[in-house]
Formats: sequence, C-alpha cells, structure tokens
Amino acid sequence: MAASSRARVLDLYRAMLRESKQFSAYNYRTYAIRKIRDAFRENKNVKDPVEIQTLVNKAKRNLEIIHRQNWPKFWFHKNLVHIRKLSSIVASFFILD
Repeated sequence: MAASSRARVLDLYRAMLRESKQFSAYNYRTYAIRKIRDAFRENKNVKDPVEIQTLVNKAKRNLEIIHRQNWPKFWFHKNLVHIRKLSSIVASFFILD
C-alpha cells in the first residue's frame, strides 16, 4: 500500500473510532468500536489497489451512517438551548408587573 493511501486509511480509521465514541448508549458504542477494529484488522493485509479503494469507499459510507446516527442528539441539544433562550425572551414580554 502506498504511503498516501496508508495515511488516508488511517485517517478514516481514526475518524470512524472518534465518531463511534460519540454514541451515548454503551452497547452501541462498544459494538461499533469493536466492529471497526475487527474490520480494519481483517483487511490490513489487502494489497490489491482496487479492493483497497472498494473497502475505503465502504468505510466512508459507514462513517457517514455513524455520523448521521450521532447528529440528531447534537442538533437537538444545540436547538434546545436556543429554544430555551427564545422562550425566556418571549416570556419576558408577557410578564405583567
């Protein structure tokens, strides 16, 4: 494997692990991390550039799926803060002294 593709694969591996560590449920988190490590170990001796590219594309799709699974909780938390600020501003208009 060329040095550039090795670096690209390692970056992808780290990104998948980093993103998987964001799962709030312990079982999902440990399962995802274990599956990622097992899959990369299983394919570490692949030499065919076409097969490497196929595996990299599959890993990128899986990274997008992991990211989408984690995205709603961050979106909800961020918007919940904005909603609370907005509701306190709106409530201040209706308080009668």
